[in-house]
Amino acid sequence: MTTLVPDSDTLTRDALAVLQPTFAGTTTAPDWLLRQLENGMTGVGLFGRNVVSTAQLADLTAQLRAVRPDVLVAMDEEAGDVTRLERLGGSSFPGNLALGSVDDPELTRAVATRIGRRLAAAGITVNWAPSADVNSDPGNPVIGVRSFGQDPELVARHTVAFVQGLQSAGVAACVKHFPGHGNTNVDSHLALPRIDIDLGTLHQRELVPFKAAIAAGSRCVMSAHILIPALDPDRPGTLSPAVLTGLLRAPAAQGGLGYDGVIYSDAIEMKAVADAYGLDRGCALAVAAGADAICVGGTPSDEAEVLRLRDAIVRAVREGELTEERLHDAAERVRALARWTAEARAQAPADEPDDDTIGFDAARRALRITPAAGAAPFQPLTRAPYVAAFTPVANIAAGTQTPWGVATELDRLLPGTRAGDHTHADAERAGIEGLVAEVLAAAGDRPVVAVVRDAHRHPWMTEVLTALLAARPDTVVVEMGVPHAPPTGALHVATHGAARVCGRAAAEVIAGREAVR
Repeated sequence: MTTLVPDSDTLTRDALAVLQPTFAGTTTAPDWLLRQLENGMTGVGLFGRNVVSTAQLADLTAQLRAVRPDVLVAMDEEAGDVTRLERLGGSSFPGNLALGSVDDPELTRAVATRIGRRLAAAGITVNWAPSADVNSDPGNPVIGVRSFGQDPELVARHTVAFVQGLQSAGVAACVKHFPGHGNTNVDSHLALPRIDIDLGTLHQRELVPFKAAIAAGSRCVMSAHILIPALDPDRPGTLSPAVLTGLLRAPAAQGGLGYDGVIYSDAIEMKAVADAYGLDRGCALAVAAGADAICVGGTPSDEAEVLRLRDAIVRAVREGELTEERLHDAAERVRALARWTAEARAQAPADEPDDDTIGFDAARRALRITPAAGAAPFQPLTRAPYVAAFTPVANIAAGTQTPWGVATELDRLLPGTRAGDHTHADAERAGIEGLVAEVLAAAGDRPVVAVVRDAHRHPWMTEVLTALLAARPDTVVVEMGVPHAPPTGALHVATHGAARVCGRAAAEVIAGREAVR
């Protein structure tokens, strides 16, 4: 395509510097990416589609570093339900809600340090984590177990611990989703959430963890594509000068948080922004609002798109929608972060022998076990059960490829365990009673373990559980999401997340013995 200015032009290099694209599902760096790193691009985002193993990922990041030694390589390795390093097997670490339920900041710091060291060993220098959102709406479809909880002070102390752990390993933390995505029942991947709260509530709840993270030295903050009319009645946070410059950047004396680090946008192609503004204008408006690094995230980019977005930013400067000074400030902030990560990488302590002991122990501590009221004490299963997983639509952030549940772990302890997935579509096809009949037929005389995820958000799930328990009161219920619904079943096990280690910990309790490591 025809570009507006030569590749060597300072304005063009600044526009490239703020773009942080991803690329298609290849496990080596495409030529176009290496070429644009030479032309001034500072960083790239990686997702599970780019990961086969830690060794392969280290080779990939080494390719990038050979072209630009201080390249920013970012990934959203939250652990728990959202993992890229362990996308195909499930995370060795429980997620935020599990850590928040334990409420031991030293444990959270230790888990984050281990995650940071794994990332550093693979050449990742920025982690788009942790989520600092206060999950105050139980119906939240996108945060949920990704939050440390619903108490602002609890979320704040664990956000700080996570930031400190990551950055002690030489990986920049990026707390998200500013100014807080917890009080919504809309997923900004799909539409624009609107949060109608007053400024007093915002400061007393949503902003508490972000203030703490900033005080703790978080290198990055990620914006949210959410509309908060009390701050800006027209534009979502990522595109709002009032949110990013007037609140996040402004000094405390002016009512702001005084943040001086790098502001990342959430993935700019998410529908909350792209449907209303388009990618091109969305990028320019985000930088004008105060964002420094534009994540072109879940949807892979190619060279043509990167050059188009670069030129859109340059055009915004030429047409007066974005000042050259703001663009240069953004680019310089990103370059300064790149220098910090290169120095931190060189100074980080050598990695220790890797294992998942700390993650498994954390998952065990996060379990909440409730026996049926008035019933005889629960007797661990001694026969291979039927595991009925009532599977909701996957959280977009978590994706569909990461396994979850307890069946695999139970089969290790009780060989011959059988399992089946049962969905909302099955409930609509067969009806509630019909679906329960199918579960009972599949189970036969086996013990039944019912596994749910956010049962309180899915009426069909609750109805199926009620009917199943009426027919089989001895059913064990495992809740692997937010345990907002009242406990039910002969034994109710709340894991506070669906990571692999959470399934292992639950299986131990159900079978009454330790899982084989």
